[in-house]
Amino acid sequence: MANKRTGIRILTVLIAVAAVVGAAAWYKLLRPVPQVLADDTMVEYFKYGSIGTEDAAGLPYWIWMVLPKVFPEYLPRPGGWASLGFTWEQGRPMPIGFSKKTIGFERVGINCALCHSGSVRRTPTGVPTALPGAPATSVDALGYQRFLFQCASDPRFNADNILGAIGAIYDMPLIDRLLYRYLLIPATRKALLEQQEAFVWTDIRPVWGRGRIDPFNPVKVALLDVDPGDTIGNADMMPIWNLRPKVQGGMAFHWDGLNTDLTEIFISSALGDGATPKSLPMERIDALQEWAMDLEPPKLEDFFPGSVDAALARSGEPVFAANCAQCHGPGGANTGNVRKVDGDDWAGAPPDRHRADMWTKEAADAYNEYGEKYDWDFDNFRSTTAYLSPRLDGIWARAPYLHNGSVPYLGEM
Repeated sequence: MANKRTGIRILTVLIAVAAVVGAAAWYKLLRPVPQVLADDTMVEYFKYGSIGTEDAAGLPYWIWMVLPKVFPEYLPRPGGWASLGFTWEQGRPMPIGFSKKTIGFERVGINCALCHSGSVRRTPTGVPTALPGAPATSVDALGYQRFLFQCASDPRFNADNILGAIGAIYDMPLIDRLLYRYLLIPATRKALLEQQEAFVWTDIRPVWGRGRIDPFNPVKVALLDVDPGDTIGNADMMPIWNLRPKVQGGMAFHWDGLNTDLTEIFISSALGDGATPKSLPMERIDALQEWAMDLEPPKLEDFFPGSVDAALARSGEPVFAANCAQCHGPGGANTGNVRKVDGDDWAGAPPDRHRADMWTKEAADAYNEYGEKYDWDFDNFRSTTAYLSPRLDGIWARAPYLHNGSVPYLGEM
């Protein structure tokens, strides 16, 4: 009888210890904490808010912070993260397009503003002003990814070096140092090396370059289990201004018009950035979409007063109306529609067809099936083998031009 009571006590103690260890592990590794931003405006959320990418694809914040200090030789030039073209507002700890959220520990993810927020300087040496909704014309997205891969491939990516760099800027509590040393640092390196292996296909394609990204071949690989083959999806980043009139006018989205449903565009964009179906903050994404619907392009005169020759602009207006507005003006008969790559209406200059050919029927069908088991759904993905005739909203702030960014200056168009 005594042995039985002793056994029960031991079992009780073991259960209690397991419960404490489990609770501690949940608290330090999985405990979700609501994100707190500088203010409650949607523009603040657009620039720095979480869209759910931290859960599965996030990097531990302090590792992310010190990587440029530990491995500066893998960056294109001095300047830390800013050397990759990210827009950085003065006084902010992170660039626009990056979010920080605590899920057990502080994690860094990306959001929509990484590709859809640009900047402009009023003078060559002036402080850049952020342009929410603009294409991120200076961001090197593939360079960012490859920097992380190079860091993880370096044997100096170890606890001693990473914690040493962290200790130079932050007095980390002991339990967090142990967590970083024995779990987060080795797990982060392992995850980055696995991701590098999964994205080795990018090594045999043209580099994306600044202001460009392949938005859908990574989706094929990471989400849809569709072989990218030898397709090249490199494309200029697009602005997201004037979405409401575009929706009301029945316009398609993305360079090839692969979808006409804006809600599906927002959800799929979050998934493409690294969110998972379970981590998607749907209420916040819905609110973000509603805010973006009325986001207007910046006006050139607001930044450079007197730069527009009013008389010259008036003389150019009928030229635009006669030659361009049908496909690129608000309300144009073909504005927002797609034109087949192999059509006969390209005025002797057929476009590079890579981006249009990249999004296949197989990929579209797979994405439509992907959403079937969730509260949200995809029904409108399609393959067009065509290019969109977009509106020219804020054209002055959108260089380089064309779907592949092959024309650097507006005058050259």
